[in-house]
Amino acid sequence: MASKFRIGATAYTSDGRRYFVDEVEDGIVYCSSPSGAETEFPEARLMTEAEWAKRADAKRLDLYPRLKQAPAYTRAPRLDRAAAEQVLLKVERLEPGMLDFVAYEAARNILVEAGEQDLVEGLSIVKCRAVFDSAEPAVRAGLLAQTMGVAADVLVGAARLGDNLMRAMVAKGLGDREDAFEAFRNRRRG
Repeated sequence: MASKFRIGATAYTSDGRRYFVDEVEDGIVYCSSPSGAETEFPEARLMTEAEWAKRADAKRLDLYPRLKQAPAYTRAPRLDRAAAEQVLLKVERLEPGMLDFVAYEAARNILVEAGEQDLVEGLSIVKCRAVFDSAEPAVRAGLLAQTMGVAADVLVGAARLGDNLMRAMVAKGLGDREDAFEAFRNRRRG
C-alpha cells in the first residue's frame, strides 16, 4: 500500500510536534525534528500537513464555546455580586481596556494550559471579551483579581474605594505586566 507521506514532507504528531519525513518503509515513518534529532513513528500516528490544518481549523471553530467551559469560567469565587459588579464597572471606567486585557489573558492562559499555544495567535479580543462578559460577575472579578495578583475578596472589598485609590491598586496590581497591558492597548481589536 502506498504511503500518504513522501520524503521531504512535513508530518505532525497529535500534540503538534513537527517532523520532516526522511523515509517510509513497511508502515514506519522515519523522521527528523527541526533540531536534527532522528525518530520513527507508525504511519497511523502521524498527520500530513493537510490533516493537521483541517484539525486546527476544527479546533478554531469551537474555541470560544470551549473557553466558556474551562474551569477559569466555571469556578466562581464566593463574592458579593453587587460589589463584584461595582468593581468591574469602576475598573472599566478608570482603566479603559483593562477588562479586554483580562479576558484575553484568561483565554491565553486557558489555551496554554491545554497545550494549544498555536491557537493563541488567532484569538479575537472581541470574542474573548464576549466570553468574559457572559460569565457571572464573581467569575469576572476573580479573573480580574488573578490578573492583578490580588485576592478576589480584597479586590471586591475595595469596590467602595475612591477613584484615585482604585487607580493606584490597579497600577500596583499590574506591576511587571504594565508593559504587556500597554502593548495590548495598542493592538487592533479583532
